[in-house]
Amino acid sequence: MKKEEKASISIMKIICISIILILISGIGVMAVNNQLNNVTITLQNGYEMTVLTSKTKVSEILEENNIILEENQKTIPDLDSEIVAGESIKITDKSYQEVQIAKISEEGVETSLDQLLENYAPITEKIIVEQVAIPYETVTKNTTNASEGTTNKVLQQGQDGLKEVTYKVKYQNGVEIEKTLISEVVIKEPVDKIIQIQKTETSRSGTARTTTTASYSGGKWTYSASDFDLLCAITAQECSSSYQGSLAVITTACNRADARGTDPLTEYKRPGQFCYSIDSHWKKRLNGNYSSTVSQAVTAALNGARNHSYRSFRAASSYLGSGVVIGGNIFF
Repeated sequence: MKKEEKASISIMKIICISIILILISGIGVMAVNNQLNNVTITLQNGYEMTVLTSKTKVSEILEENNIILEENQKTIPDLDSEIVAGESIKITDKSYQEVQIAKISEEGVETSLDQLLENYAPITEKIIVEQVAIPYETVTKNTTNASEGTTNKVLQQGQDGLKEVTYKVKYQNGVEIEKTLISEVVIKEPVDKIIQIQKTETSRSGTARTTTTASYSGGKWTYSASDFDLLCAITAQECSSSYQGSLAVITTACNRADARGTDPLTEYKRPGQFCYSIDSHWKKRLNGNYSSTVSQAVTAALNGARNHSYRSFRAASSYLGSGVVIGGNIFF
């Protein structure tokens, strides 16, 4: 090989080596100018991944690693934050309030942040105790032997009773949003106004006669067969699950009758008190369509048997106050 060719090859080698050295130097300069950092990204499912990046903005780091947030997700710190080496990015759920605010913003609703946050103000609860009057009722006492001068005579003046009612009340922004009854306690029973009257009815023969719906003697009530059947039908509709349950219902009517000077069937028929005036379901129980335990309980009560001293009851599942539970009802 000629000396000129050898010299040319040597020059080419020198040029190639110089280019390689320049490229290596450039990469080193770029590495210095773009420092690479280790950043840990924790996904919502708990999976952690460590990435090497020269980016410092959270959104750019996620974009660089092809991570796209869903509508209900956010990052900690937020997307516009700058992070340094050693810090981490966590992907988590947005709060309910943030999602709602975002939806409203997307829909173009004009509202202030204060107005939005007002809807999510904390809810406070208070226990409120109120005293409520129990109106007295006016009852009539039928007297077959009363003279004309005693007809429509007031035997007893009425007095309102008093009960203590406890509520749980919820407030938001100082406004009552929910009120729940907790209990009712009768402090003072109302006193009925009793008026003595003389009731006349026309018999089938057309002659006028005085009558009562029941006769009372020696502590016992006596009814006609049809009225006794009605007593049993109403009792069965209120409770027919057991003898004691049926006895408790008819006992309530007897206790009211004793206090008001009336009779149990009159109390059963009083408006808004028992099922007789509330619905007509009791009619299907007429003509003996009830168990023998019901008729036994009614007979026992009319003969003076009692199994509590209360004058009110409700379904045990719908009353939170104190009382005695018998046959699925609570008596108070």
